[in-house]
Amino acid sequence: MKIKTLACFLVAVAATAHAETLYKVVGADGKVTYTDQPPADRKSTTALQFADAPTTKLPASVLKYQAELAKSMQNRLAQAKKIDATGTLTLFSAVWCGYCTGAKSYLQAKRIPYREFDIDTPDGGRAYFEAGGERGVPLIMADGKRLSGFSSAAYDYFFSARK
Repeated sequence: MKIKTLACFLVAVAATAHAETLYKVVGADGKVTYTDQPPADRKSTTALQFADAPTTKLPASVLKYQAELAKSMQNRLAQAKKIDATGTLTLFSAVWCGYCTGAKSYLQAKRIPYREFDIDTPDGGRAYFEAGGERGVPLIMADGKRLSGFSSAAYDYFFSARK
C-alpha cells in the first residue's frame, strides 16, 4: 500500500511540476518524508529531479477538436454574458461542497432569490464553463460582478455594494 501511495504522490508531483526538485528525507527513526525544501541534514537525503518527460504528438482529431473549441470561445463568452444579463443572482455550486452549503444558507437566510447551477450536471458544468468559472465553487454572479468562494463578510460586502 505504501508503494502505491508513493507512486500516486510522485505521479501527482511529476504531473504538476516542470523541472522541480523533490527531496526524500529518511529520519533517524527510519520515517520517510518528501519535501520541496532542502533539509538541513543532507546525509539522509536524496534529491529527485522531475522534468518534462517525452511526449507523443497529438493526433489530428485532437488538434481539430482543440481548434473547434477555440473557435467557439466567442460563443461561450456571449452565453456567459446572457447568464449574467438576466439580473438574477446566479450561484454555481456542487452538492459535495461545504462552502456551497454555507452560501445557500446565507442566501436563504437573507431571502435573496437566486438561480442555481450544479456543476456536476452536464448543463450546470457547461454553464459554469461558459460563465468563465475556473477557480472553484461556490461562484456567484450578479450585475456584472462575480465572487468566488464563501464567507459571510464577503457576501455582506458583495450584496451591500449591489444595492
